[in-house]
Amino acid sequence: MGKVSADRRNKATRLVILGGGPGGYEAAMGAAQLGANVTVVERAGMGGSAVLTDVVPSKTLIATADAVRRVQHAETFGVNIEGINDAQTDFSVVNHRLLALAKEQSGDIRTGLERAGVRIVIGDGRLVDRKTVAVSHPDGSEQSIEADAILLAVGAHPRELPTAKPDGERIFNWTQIYNMNEVPEHLIVVGSGVTGAEFASAYNLLGAKVSLVSSRDRVLPGEDADAAAVLEDAFKENGVNVVSQARAEGVERKGDKVFVTLADGRVLEGSHCLVAVGGIPNTEGLGLEEAGVQLSDSGHIKVDGVSRTTVTNVYAAGDCTGVFALASVAAMQGRIAVAHLLGDSVKPIDLNLVSSNVFTSPEIATVGVSQRAVAEGKYQANIIKIDLNTNARAKMMNVEQGFVKIVARKGSGTVIGGVVVAPRASELIFSLALAVQNSLHVDDVAETFSVYPSLSGSLAEAARRLHRHI
Repeated sequence: MGKVSADRRNKATRLVILGGGPGGYEAAMGAAQLGANVTVVERAGMGGSAVLTDVVPSKTLIATADAVRRVQHAETFGVNIEGINDAQTDFSVVNHRLLALAKEQSGDIRTGLERAGVRIVIGDGRLVDRKTVAVSHPDGSEQSIEADAILLAVGAHPRELPTAKPDGERIFNWTQIYNMNEVPEHLIVVGSGVTGAEFASAYNLLGAKVSLVSSRDRVLPGEDADAAAVLEDAFKENGVNVVSQARAEGVERKGDKVFVTLADGRVLEGSHCLVAVGGIPNTEGLGLEEAGVQLSDSGHIKVDGVSRTTVTNVYAAGDCTGVFALASVAAMQGRIAVAHLLGDSVKPIDLNLVSSNVFTSPEIATVGVSQRAVAEGKYQANIIKIDLNTNARAKMMNVEQGFVKIVARKGSGTVIGGVVVAPRASELIFSLALAVQNSLHVDDVAETFSVYPSLSGSLAEAARRLHRHI
């Protein structure tokens, strides 16, 4: 079916999308290109929390921290900067920049959607039934929108502990952390998952004393164990106090101090506290049960491989589905949903192809099958790991920590997974993601020219070593 005929057929399809985050706006753009009549209902601004309060501002803050790291290590390259030890981070500038970038990105998304013919409605949307959406506007007025299909991309909000209520001044969740106008004296981060580890890394580089409370025996319990070990070494070297196997029972503010009480009775004293203990899907009060949309016990929307819910004309994408809390996955779910709805070519989402990144220093990027899955017997595979301290470019860059790892299926030699721990690992993982996506043989990677010297050269070297195991 050609594009013209597809556009004509879909012209009468009315798609209403609740939520303007990555799952929503990517779906809206795709549906508009396929000729559908698209309306996006968003209560805050286009881009959702990913752009306004989460991914864009947090990664901008991390980029600032990385700039501090490079300045601090300038002397190791023979570059002497006068007063380098007195370098200060101006948080009024930092926060202004990150919030301005978030606003700019949100505006760019809105402009792109409007140019594509998407109608944007600001307000809170909820389902009246499987084909009707009610919208409450900020001015108190309401309107009803009829739809042939609905996509739910409503995201999630920070989970709060009953005994650790954020006040936005000394105790924060991840949306409030940008309220600080100066580097905290001592930031206690509760939660050692991706969000907690990223903020601990960033504020440590920005000059704060940081304590990271982990209920598990290591940071990043869901990530590659070797990668987590490298990050813990980096934390130790940089002075981050990792408090392992310690569960926070409560957080209390007294004046300009915060006190974090642990389950074993210990009390940590700091100046500020970030509570990063996961998210809760924004599915309450949306009329989902009345419309017949089933939820899991955790409140997430149940979806199949093409993002369809238990109601045939209602789809869902992003954090509200509980698949993976990644903007890239939300966007893919949204694109798959509209492709399936509008009759375009589509493949069900394959979570073994997902690449992700932890924006710590160093970064940790992964794709595909993990070493843990191999160890558990779910896959038969050969694994090669090469430390970057043998890489010529790494030596030039003064990179002493990090590695590359490739997972290849035993027998066939196809690349099914990989890990990169390095500066800009988020960029380096793409080549392995291509290999995993297209079932490339390790020899395809090994025989591809890599630049010398380069960090990516270690990927080719790892592939060459795997050749001997085929």
